[in-house]
Amino acid sequence: MIERRPFNELGGADHGWLKAKHHFSFAGYMDEKRMGWGALRVWNDDEIAAGTGFPPHPHADMEIITYVRDGAITHQDSLGNHGRTEAGDVQVMSAGSGIRHAEYNAEGETTRIFQIWIIPDARGGEPSWGSRPFPKGDRSGRFVTLASGQDGDGDALPIRADARVLGATLKAGERADYALGPGRHAYLVLAKGSVEVNGTRIDARDGAAIRDVSTVTLTALDDAEIVLVDSR
Repeated sequence: MIERRPFNELGGADHGWLKAKHHFSFAGYMDEKRMGWGALRVWNDDEIAAGTGFPPHPHADMEIITYVRDGAITHQDSLGNHGRTEAGDVQVMSAGSGIRHAEYNAEGETTRIFQIWIIPDARGGEPSWGSRPFPKGDRSGRFVTLASGQDGDGDALPIRADARVLGATLKAGERADYALGPGRHAYLVLAKGSVEVNGTRIDARDGAAIRDVSTVTLTALDDAEIVLVDSR
């Protein structure tokens, strides 16, 4: 089962400084048929104007992964963490029992991010934050695990959920496969380019909800940058 979710049909909001598209119900956008996909609860496609951002606000009991597509995001939180994550890199915040954070675009250009929320396996726990680079060249022609709560993914940023966040870059004509276990849910979004996913065309910033397939096969129609979440 593969359901294409075209970018131009997503819910969203334009706040001037923030242009947001929501793959699932979020804030003022509500669709009872799109409350999540497996443990994946939120996938927001955000464009943040230069010199603006999200002021301090609280989170709890959520794994929040930020994939930076263009520009950079600067993070501050109530634990004293401070960091700048730039295009191609990833940050993870495990909100745990509670944390306050702010995210700003301190750059002179628009920052574009995917913000992904995954429901943790258990409530509470000490909050944490981390960031690391993932050079796109290392993902060329294959999936690389960016964040994971599964055994054996020690090079990825840790999350507290039975889930993985993966990235790949494909040249036009290249193919990549991802094995999807029984009962698992995959959700895939293209940062750039176009691909066929098991024969279904997916274009830039479209989503694809996938389940009940053993292998997710991507063939790039042109140069593409892909992010995929695999969850229970």
